[in-house]
Amino acid sequence: MHLSDEKVCKSKPSVALVFREEIPEITEAIIRSCEEPGSFTHINHEPIPSRTEVVSIVHALQKLLFPGYFSREPLDATNLRYKIGHSVSRLFDTVAQQIIHSLRHDCFRYDQVCSHCNEQGYETARRLFRAIPDLRRILMADVHAAYDGDPAATSHDEIIFSYPGIFAISVQRIAHILYQDQIPFIPRIMTEYAHSVTGIDIHPGATIGERFAIDHGTGVVIGETTTIGANVRLYQGVTLGALSLPPDAGNRLRGKKRHPTLEDDVIIYAGATILGGNTVIGARSIIGGNVWLTESVPPDTLVVMEAPKLSYRASGSHPQQGKPGHDFA
Repeated sequence: MHLSDEKVCKSKPSVALVFREEIPEITEAIIRSCEEPGSFTHINHEPIPSRTEVVSIVHALQKLLFPGYFSREPLDATNLRYKIGHSVSRLFDTVAQQIIHSLRHDCFRYDQVCSHCNEQGYETARRLFRAIPDLRRILMADVHAAYDGDPAATSHDEIIFSYPGIFAISVQRIAHILYQDQIPFIPRIMTEYAHSVTGIDIHPGATIGERFAIDHGTGVVIGETTTIGANVRLYQGVTLGALSLPPDAGNRLRGKKRHPTLEDDVIIYAGATILGGNTVIGARSIIGGNVWLTESVPPDTLVVMEAPKLSYRASGSHPQQGKPGHDFA
């Protein structure tokens, strides 16, 4: 069947050639922009670790932390040792190589003293994998805490499979080990990936105790130098952040305590903001929704906002105070 003349494109192929003639000029302009002072480029340096590989590592480690939950093939008593052994053997080298890329990159780019990156990469990978049994025990306590505090949870399996808080906490606990070993890039890639898929932003530097639960979770922010005790629960929109920072804060305050400390058994409800490195929320305290705190709170304290004064009005009328009625006329 032949198309009618009306349906045939009448543009000439040579039109594309006219526009493509500008490609060399465009290319040269892009190259010149790379040569400008202060331009961010990554040329003639060791490769940065692969973000794709790091994300794959996160999901592979999740299968080791919760065996059988995220695997495509079922695990049983017969194949468990083989499956776990195969996963660890293959993943160990992948993790070590990405750590080596991170160390070697910084070594060459910033002209650092040799860190023996190959040995350090495998040593760090060994520490991470040796920590997995302890991580599993801690995460088991986190899952129990999430279940114990959430009447909407129907099972522990549901929490492991679907709760964003458990995924974000799992990734942060992995990344924190690498952060403590001062591995560049990878810890932050891990937690920012979890942030991108859960809406929960936990810096890998934060120190977090056992039985930590984040309910709902969207909009939670936990800064680098935050310290969180055991059995702490946060709700959505909670910020554990720094006080107002000067423009040069990156240089002046890097490495200093900027974020709050939460002692054991603290509960912080939705939308609360707690700021400052000297701010300590005492054990067993409860911080109500939308509270703004920049000073410490002693143990066993309840902090809530005063009830707002609401104003009701009928459409087109002036504001009326008090409770709404059924008839504003």
